[in-house]
Amino acid sequence: MRLLDGVVRPYAWGSRTAIAALRQKPVPSPHPEAELWFGAHTEGPATVLGPDGESEGNLLDAIDDDPARALGAATTDRFGGRLPFLLKVLAADEPLSLQAHPSAEQAREGFAREEAAGIPIDSPTRNYKDASHKPELIVAISEFDALAGFRDPARTIELLRELQVSELDPYLGLLAGQPDAEGLRAVFTTWLTLPESRLRAVVPAVLSAAVDALNAGSRFGQELRTALELGELYPNDPGVLASLLLNRIHLSPTEGLYLPAGVLHAYLSGTGVEIMANSDNVLRGGLTPKHIDVPELLRVLDFTPVDVDDLRPRVQTVGAERIYLTPAPEFRLSRVELEGTGLHQPSSICFDMPGPQILATLGGTIEARLSGDVPLSVACGRAVWIPDDDPDVVVRASSSRALFFRARVPVDDVAGRASDRQILGR
Repeated sequence: MRLLDGVVRPYAWGSRTAIAALRQKPVPSPHPEAELWFGAHTEGPATVLGPDGESEGNLLDAIDDDPARALGAATTDRFGGRLPFLLKVLAADEPLSLQAHPSAEQAREGFAREEAAGIPIDSPTRNYKDASHKPELIVAISEFDALAGFRDPARTIELLRELQVSELDPYLGLLAGQPDAEGLRAVFTTWLTLPESRLRAVVPAVLSAAVDALNAGSRFGQELRTALELGELYPNDPGVLASLLLNRIHLSPTEGLYLPAGVLHAYLSGTGVEIMANSDNVLRGGLTPKHIDVPELLRVLDFTPVDVDDLRPRVQTVGAERIYLTPAPEFRLSRVELEGTGLHQPSSICFDMPGPQILATLGGTIEARLSGDVPLSVACGRAVWIPDDDPDVVVRASSSRALFFRARVPVDDVAGRASDRQILGR
């Protein structure tokens, strides 16, 4: 069991306050801080800390030194000698790009195709950096907003009719004539491939109509405000139009959103804990200056309309642990809240599930103890790595309140073992 210091990723859309405050650093930070990574990703493995807080290398090297010990036989057999998930804190002050991720089969085929074509792995036009899919789950720790999945076409037709924009009439007619996945595909494809001269006419007309509709008390207030915000940040971008086709989603703290392959989405604002398969495969569709491969994106996208509730993970509560259940074989995420006094919440919890685990503290301080060992104190903004061969670990709150997220490989699914045995203390 080792203490981890996460790696900050300074993307332009990040926050100058959320991650800095979490890590108990000066606020505001000098630069936007978008993500805090706790994992063994090659681009930013977490730092392993010694007893005095000094660096003793990184988690990627620690796993590579002895994958079987670190990951266990079941995880190694299925995923090779690599940690199959990446755990991170994501803090967005501005929208991320409109994007989707491939299925496992699409990723394998696309990676092999680009390798055969000799496209350099670091090329800005490369779509597939690896041969893995990238399902992801985000759990809000602040109010969190996103676009995800194509909305029921009947509702989108109502929205477009309410705007009363003549420039939209051809597309409205197209969707009204075929209010299904194929109609959505046709409209989205047309918008994504509009020449810039046409976008300069359509997008401003839509935004002007959105202002009028909001002033008139539109039933689609969130959707129209989002389009206006995106239009200000990305003038004449087809992603502004595409946002009108998608579900506008708001998450309150503790609520989650699961994004399987093919679901078009964009995180808009807020802070959350995100876990994903350890992959870099992203197909972008707008709201970005980066490369957009329209044919490949269209090959990956699932245009089937989706209800927001279908994107929310099923939640199972076991004592103090709130477990977010998804079909992803690479990860299982849970939220655990403990109370130092034990009056209203348990003060401690015991995990004996095999497989690798990372516990990231996001509130207060926890102590993690292996049988017979000195406890390891894990302050807010840091994490603890628990390899497969460690015995049972007991975690307790060493502050009045402690909140941590637990990431693990669902070894019970891989090896057919039973679920965690948990001992809750008062």
